[in-house]
Amino acid sequence: MMMLRQTSRKAYLGLRASPLGFGRRLYHENVIDHFENPRNVGSFNRNDPNVGTGLVGAPSCGDLMSLQIKVDDSGQIVDTRFKTFGCGSAIASSSVASEWIKGKTLEEVLTIKNVEIAKHLSLPPVKLHCSMLAEDAIKSAVRDYKEKQAKANAAAAGETVKA
Repeated sequence: MMMLRQTSRKAYLGLRASPLGFGRRLYHENVIDHFENPRNVGSFNRNDPNVGTGLVGAPSCGDLMSLQIKVDDSGQIVDTRFKTFGCGSAIASSSVASEWIKGKTLEEVLTIKNVEIAKHLSLPPVKLHCSMLAEDAIKSAVRDYKEKQAKANAAAAGETVKA
């Protein structure tokens, strides 16, 4: 059974050649590592005011990525979680992004570009959209967090005015 799972995983990653030897796709060891051992998988409570959620997708290939950030009072990302439905490159891109943003400020994570993720994973050109999704998910999570904070601040100001 274990051998079947390993064979299936290798076929999913494109590491097994077709019977004719055509269509073989080799992935960098970083992609394989993050696919087989993804970091920060899971989710936070979306209603937590200190959590920003970015949900992005690529209709052309069916990849869907949810990236969440947990931010402290100083604006530093203290924890991250992701869930990705998609290929090995999409999962690896999500995992790398979740590692890179932890411990950084909101402003710092907005400087992370998809080309950096793609370069780290040595993604082939046909898989660059996966790293683009990761960059978009980061931006979306930061935007969601900032919107929540603006609403919370407006509500707090409204309560102060009433008192």
